[in-house]
Amino acid sequence: MSTDNNSAGEIQKHDPYAGLRFWEFRNFTVARLCITIASQIQAVIVGWQIYEITKDPLSLGLIGLAEAIPSISVLLFAGHITDTNDRKKIVMASVFLMTFCSLLLLVISTDSVNLFTDHKVTAMYAAIFLSGIGRGFSAPSFFAFVSQLVPKETLPNAITWNTTSWQIGAVTGPAIGGLLYGFIGPTNTYVTIVIFWILAISLISPIKRKPKPEILETQTLKEKLTAGLKFVFERKIILGAISLDLFAVLFGGAVALLPIFAAEILFVGPQGLGILRAAPSVGAVIMAIYMTRHPFTKNAGRNLIISVFGFGMCIIIFGLSKNFFLSLLILALSGGFDSVSVVIRATIIQLMTPDNMKGRVSAVNSIFIGSSNEIGAFESGVAAKLLGTVPSVIFGGVMTLLIVSFVTVMSPRMRKLKL
Repeated sequence: MSTDNNSAGEIQKHDPYAGLRFWEFRNFTVARLCITIASQIQAVIVGWQIYEITKDPLSLGLIGLAEAIPSISVLLFAGHITDTNDRKKIVMASVFLMTFCSLLLLVISTDSVNLFTDHKVTAMYAAIFLSGIGRGFSAPSFFAFVSQLVPKETLPNAITWNTTSWQIGAVTGPAIGGLLYGFIGPTNTYVTIVIFWILAISLISPIKRKPKPEILETQTLKEKLTAGLKFVFERKIILGAISLDLFAVLFGGAVALLPIFAAEILFVGPQGLGILRAAPSVGAVIMAIYMTRHPFTKNAGRNLIISVFGFGMCIIIFGLSKNFFLSLLILALSGGFDSVSVVIRATIIQLMTPDNMKGRVSAVNSIFIGSSNEIGAFESGVAAKLLGTVPSVIFGGVMTLLIVSFVTVMSPRMRKLKL
């Protein structure tokens, strides 16, 4: 028996496929891939449909806001529920809710159903709002559930595979969405989305229930959150790292306006829209692979500033580009720069946060960074409405550069930070 244990330990230490040797984690990882693909396809066709109906840039920003508001509103409560209940139940409930929302979008988009004819866009926003609630519960429950599917020593490898599955979905989903929308239409595309959700449910269902988390402290949720916020605001390096990413995403949210670029500037249709949406993730995957061999954390502060500056420059160039292939290249580069900043920020938080604070600090980071994508999409829609599409994107890039310059001047510790 001791020999078997030792062998298992060797596999977990040295085998790059250690996490995938556990069938429950394999199921969950493939389910996560199906969920990501379904979500990315849905994001592409919802954006295209709503803009096709309204021809209003602000309507694209409202998509992000409709999802962000409920997600942010339930996030803290969802985290509390996740840490005090059966996590599989929370995972399944969130997936069922998001599946229902895709079914609702299918019904709304079906021409033979006249129930929503006069209020189609409003009904789509309502479905997105419900989906935001599901997303708010899925984020903490998915993250916590993974740790119960593999031994502790295998968890780093499992997290790597889980992240990789998300990136693959983020790369392939938008392209699949654009192609499906162009060739089989919105109704059949929504049917495909629902099939992906059903596959995810069928993969998660066989996973056995896990013990409820042990409650180790008596702090209220409000006290836990306050402690995390206090810690972040007292550590200027952590606050600076989070702020750089936060404002870059807020003002550099050109992705929300891609349907306009695809339809009216680059003239590539829904198929091109899917490829454009996938480009940043392609760049992020390539850079992530490169960083496994050539980490950028030695001169972390300098490299973080350079990466966010590079991201801002990419946004400006994308706004000026009228060539599809140049736009693709620039979006891929923006994804690469973003990948660098994400890895460095995560490393800073991990190394500078004590173990007994990592959960709360991570929660604060998730609230600010996780929600900034949707709020950034809203900002882009408002700016496009007021300034025009191209000027709004250039404005976002310039604002990113100004914020980077401000942090560089005001925080010499950030410039000199080495990990």
